[in-house]
Amino acid sequence: MNPGSVAVVVAEDIGVPSWDLYELSIPCTVFGKPQPDLADPWYDLRLCSTGKRQQDGSPTESGLSLQTRYGLDDLVGAHTVIVPSVPDPCVDEGRPLPSALITALRHAYDAGARMVSLCTGAFALAEAGLLDGRRATAHWMHTAQLAARYPKVRVDDSVLYVDDGDVLTSAGLTAGLDLCLHLVRRDLGAHVANQLARRMVVPAHRPGGQAQFIDLSVPTTDDGSLGPVLDWARTHLDQPLTVEDLAQRAAMSPRTLHRRLQAATGTTPLQWLLNQRLGRAQHLLESTDLPIEKVGELSGLGTANNLRHHFLKQIGVSPSNYRRAFPRAMPESSPSPQEPGPGRRGPTAG
Repeated sequence: MNPGSVAVVVAEDIGVPSWDLYELSIPCTVFGKPQPDLADPWYDLRLCSTGKRQQDGSPTESGLSLQTRYGLDDLVGAHTVIVPSVPDPCVDEGRPLPSALITALRHAYDAGARMVSLCTGAFALAEAGLLDGRRATAHWMHTAQLAARYPKVRVDDSVLYVDDGDVLTSAGLTAGLDLCLHLVRRDLGAHVANQLARRMVVPAHRPGGQAQFIDLSVPTTDDGSLGPVLDWARTHLDQPLTVEDLAQRAAMSPRTLHRRLQAATGTTPLQWLLNQRLGRAQHLLESTDLPIEKVGELSGLGTANNLRHHFLKQIGVSPSNYRRAFPRAMPESSPSPQEPGPGRRGPTAG
């Protein structure tokens, strides 16, 4: 099967940090390098500039220069059109995207192209009206802006990517890689996608419905009384901690603890404890081969059924499926008591 051409939009005056260039590099890595032993023909990749980068190599803030051979006219006729992150001012300050880009996206879609956005590229698809009435996602830091600016879009801030048939959107950074591998899986089958993921040393498949993993920040406020008690709680997650326990440890009332923790982390003490327990469980599932029951016990989430309930609700996958996404070359037999895990969570972070 010929997977066709993939046109990747390079925004004019992109002037963005290197992590945006990373998202530009994802489709280049997945679709740009021929893999004749996996599928022949492979994808035909084209970088399409919105303006002057088609003629010269203008510098980005990362110190690199970009130069392309194709323009927006080349979007029409492509099988797949991918819009990586758009320039930050277009998201944070509401600056308009180039009208030529919006028109070209509409024309490409009308011509039958499959439309894809990575991270804040969803703003371009939304501006073109291609997300109206559809479920879509973006990086969790920008989903509120996306929803406010484009109320016709059903924004889902809790997933890695959304496949709505001919329009697909992803969250930020590595979620874009998940979506690109998903496209390969759709076009060329699971075997090809899995082999490609193996060569890239990444998980073969993370379901789009899996929640975005969001780091929970350790409070960095002037309220120095919180740090020690939160550190203590992280090392005692296997115990049945309560809000009263934390308040007593911090020598303050539960109400005061609630107020200060809410101000420092944006969440309540009960939710903070649950997030930390989930983060501990994630760490154990990623780095050990402990039974699910033991993971529930050490994380303080209790039984395997209780662990599964919270995983499905907060992260969107079962503990077993989550573990399968993190293969280990040398499984550990026991956890480190001082490493409660990355504290990553899903929908409740926004």
